[in-house]
Amino acid sequence: MTGENSRWRFGAPVIAFLLASALLDSPSRSSPYSTINSAAEAGPINVDRLRGNISMLSGSGGNITALSSVDGFLLIDTGIGLSKKMIVQALETINPVPIKLAINTHWHWDHADGNDWVRASGATIMADRKTIQRLGQTILIPEWEHTFTPIRSTALPNVPITKERKLSFGGQTIVIRPYQAGHTDNDISVYFIDADVLSVGDTFWNGQYPFIDHPTGGSINGAIRAANANIAMAGERTIIVPGHGPVGDRRSQIAFRDMLVTVRDRVSVLKKRGMTLEQVQGSKPTSDLDQKWGQSIISGQLFTALVYHDL
Repeated sequence: MTGENSRWRFGAPVIAFLLASALLDSPSRSSPYSTINSAAEAGPINVDRLRGNISMLSGSGGNITALSSVDGFLLIDTGIGLSKKMIVQALETINPVPIKLAINTHWHWDHADGNDWVRASGATIMADRKTIQRLGQTILIPEWEHTFTPIRSTALPNVPITKERKLSFGGQTIVIRPYQAGHTDNDISVYFIDADVLSVGDTFWNGQYPFIDHPTGGSINGAIRAANANIAMAGERTIIVPGHGPVGDRRSQIAFRDMLVTVRDRVSVLKKRGMTLEQVQGSKPTSDLDQKWGQSIISGQLFTALVYHDL
């Protein structure tokens, strides 16, 4: 199901090393945003064939789900723009047809930065209406040490999603479902009914601590709620494409949800005792989880801080 590729985890292990280096206290270091962009530009793009003419592309920031048809591709997320050439080459190894439709799972640049070239190629892009709003705003994400500025109007998704909707593409019936506020306030899932493949964006980081975007409405409780929604949508055979990490399934989604609940509950107890963030981090509430979940972009210490600020 996951193919033969092993270089997942946001381009790991190389990107994990680069990001750790970027976070060192050095006046010449790059920001995490720049480091991630550099890794996406360097590549490679890996292709995992899934089911029903559906593949997952990894290596350009967030994972991209690609449905191939005789008429063209449907992409779930567009990755980082610097990866354009490699994404096009990867798609051509699947099927030499144009991109017809793309759907953004949320506003983050590692999932929507490729909108510019995808729309320029003639494709339609759909997204939650709040994703479109966020892409048109100036937003500081402190953890990435970057202020995102409004993207060009020609790169904005041109079909807003305001509620659950169903469409057909490439012989697949597809259901698009907005979440309640979770990892952001504009996440959506895309379910390919016939293939039983569920693409969930950054509401699921398989085998990794997730990023929670507080400036745009994300929260730990929202992330748990979204994980529960994914579990409810998935069956025993469902293939789940996460925003980051390898292809997953219902069991790995449950493990992710359980980790979120565990960390939230531990941090909540410590914060209720009046402990500062530094004291909570010093107690290392994720120490027994870090070997499994903390080996990529988000460390146990950073995830502890993200959860602490929510509670």
